[in-house]
Amino acid sequence: MTSAPPAEDRCEVSCIHPEAVAQARASLPDEGCVEGASAFLKLMADPTRLKILSALHAAELCVCDLAAVVGLSESAVSHQLRLLRAGRVVASRRAGRVVYYRLLDSHVTTTIANALDHAREDRD
Repeated sequence: MTSAPPAEDRCEVSCIHPEAVAQARASLPDEGCVEGASAFLKLMADPTRLKILSALHAAELCVCDLAAVVGLSESAVSHQLRLLRAGRVVASRRAGRVVYYRLLDSHVTTTIANALDHAREDRD
């Protein structure tokens, strides 16, 4: 059962602006794009993963270094990295017996930076 939105979130009059509605509807991304963006944002919505991503924003790191940075076991960090790699948020490269991780691309880097800047802004 859904409840009505709070009164302050509702219009007091019934008024539809057809041009604005048409413009907004035309700008909506397709369903696949919405699902992909939602999955991307869900991956970053976990505090542990956000810490890992923040660390990778600063430098390419291996699992053991990431574990030291975020204060978790290597196993726990590896699990999170598997999810992030599957979601195309991080990339990895092997150098001998060590696997290094980095943010996949500038979209990820910008999203992380913007999210953290926004959170800092709210605290100031």
